[in-house]
Amino acid sequence: MHLHIISFDIPYPPNYGGIIDVYYKLVALKRAGVKIHLHCYEYGRKPAQELEQWCENVYYYPRSTGIWNSLYKRPYIVQSRRSKELINRLVQDEYPILFEGLHSCYFIDDKRLKNRKKIYRESNIEHHYYYHLFKAERNLLRKPYFLLASLKLFIYQKILKHASLMLVVSQSDTLYLQQQFPGQRVVYLPSFHPNDEFSVISGRGYYALYHGKLSVMENYQAARYLIEKVFRGSDYQLIIAGLDPPESLTRLAQKYVNVSVVPNPDDDTLFGLIRNAHVNVLVTFQPTGLKLKLLNTLYQGRFCLVNKHMVTGTGLDQLCEIANSDKEMKIKIDEVFKREFKHSEVERRKELLKGVYSNKSKAEKLIKLVFE
Repeated sequence: MHLHIISFDIPYPPNYGGIIDVYYKLVALKRAGVKIHLHCYEYGRKPAQELEQWCENVYYYPRSTGIWNSLYKRPYIVQSRRSKELINRLVQDEYPILFEGLHSCYFIDDKRLKNRKKIYRESNIEHHYYYHLFKAERNLLRKPYFLLASLKLFIYQKILKHASLMLVVSQSDTLYLQQQFPGQRVVYLPSFHPNDEFSVISGRGYYALYHGKLSVMENYQAARYLIEKVFRGSDYQLIIAGLDPPESLTRLAQKYVNVSVVPNPDDDTLFGLIRNAHVNVLVTFQPTGLKLKLLNTLYQGRFCLVNKHMVTGTGLDQLCEIANSDKEMKIKIDEVFKREFKHSEVERRKELLKGVYSNKSKAEKLIKLVFE
């Protein structure tokens, strides 16, 4: 079993969003016997020798960045990921091709690949995602970019009619794509993640945690919201941990004695923070895709407090405490800090997660869909 995978970025280290899904998919497929030919577009990351243990070949391609790439009909995130070397390699055999995200789909409609099995791996409905970025952006010069990108992505989405199979990370996104492409094969397959083992511990912690890539506007907004609307004046400690926190977020946290920021934690530090928190608080204002930090939390942390957008289309709401306003958040936080996370809750969560969300079962399902 051979499979080409085209990744929108170098999937190592696996420390943000969709790239986590890419990396742990490589690991699970390799362990299941698939020979992977990985193609990566470089996007500010260096080639990673660590990928070679999971792949037969690893190829790297530069992105064609520059303002002129935004002048094409194709979205910038697609137009800037094109390479003659890539297509020349793809046509040398007849192996199936998995396109990671709309970003990597430049060649999905290429006539030279007409008779190939082409799999689209969705991580977001991209035009929805960019429209939310447009609404969230405060910089008036950047807002038009996100709006135009959203429109281009909506128009470009029809290219997916050339996919033989779509693998979708959430139930709500699956329904959307089934409605948009009624004749296509669209299958729900949740994200791969770093949690081969279930490591939740019972008992109590003394702080609440929010984590995410803090340079991303969605996560930055969520962190500010929790500081200003939920934990301001609270008796409970809030730790915010993640990559590249903006200086403005650090300055905001310094105003409050009960709030602290842990910048750029390594994996062990972050996993320790998740495991030892009494409650992991995760909010989002974008009901798109599957939030991988939610899965990390459920596999490693105690109480998980979310808003409804965080669990939309995931089927994970029964494992979370849900609050949809700052007032509800404050009430729920007070409630969970008065409770111990019991062993019975650990076992219940383990039982509910071991089926559809296990990497092994997802790899087996993917192999069956692609190769049988």
